[in-house]
Amino acid sequence: MNIDVFTLFPDWFRWFGEQRHVRNAIERGLELDHVDMRATSPLDGGRVDDTPYGGGAGMVIRVDVVEAALEARYGAQRDHRIVALAAGGRRFDERLALELAAEPRLSLLCGRYEGFDERVHTELATDVVSIGPYVLSGGELAAMVVCDAVIRKLPGALGHADSAVEESFSEALEGAPEYPHYTRPVDWRGHGVPDVLVSGDHARIREWRLEQARSRAKG
Repeated sequence: MNIDVFTLFPDWFRWFGEQRHVRNAIERGLELDHVDMRATSPLDGGRVDDTPYGGGAGMVIRVDVVEAALEARYGAQRDHRIVALAAGGRRFDERLALELAAEPRLSLLCGRYEGFDERVHTELATDVVSIGPYVLSGGELAAMVVCDAVIRKLPGALGHADSAVEESFSEALEGAPEYPHYTRPVDWRGHGVPDVLVSGDHARIREWRLEQARSRAKG
């Protein structure tokens, strides 16, 4: 899989690329790169934004700036998923993470300021995605969230094939949040571990965990 992150702050992603599961995936063939949109801007001095038509506070990233970055990277061959990260987009969830993880190539566009010119969403991107109903200063943190969730799905990223099988929102848990976990000490300040987890009865443990997950799903 190839993931390109288009950003105004490429240095932010050096830390992300050093995380163990990301390194594992890279060792197994993942190509993760960050693309500086200022480097190919058609505007003087690497400028990328302009004032919004109609007035209002803030600046807007220009569509021709994003187009230039995509063309410099891919030429005319843009036949893959290009995701613009924006608060008003499709909500990112486990289903979409699995969907994107199945793609051979993925581009993530990180907005800034007041976001992108709407024509980036409608003419250049194939998807507009939001990680939640709140506003961030830019798309970089959202891109890391998407990358992290997607990369976890890639073979070998977690080091153990079963690590991602039974976790929050997985098919094994019927899409529910993951069940509670306990470890040593078995008694801590009068708070113990559920008896079933130390019973050695794996059938009962599986049943208890699924019941707990279902309960959490109900809220």
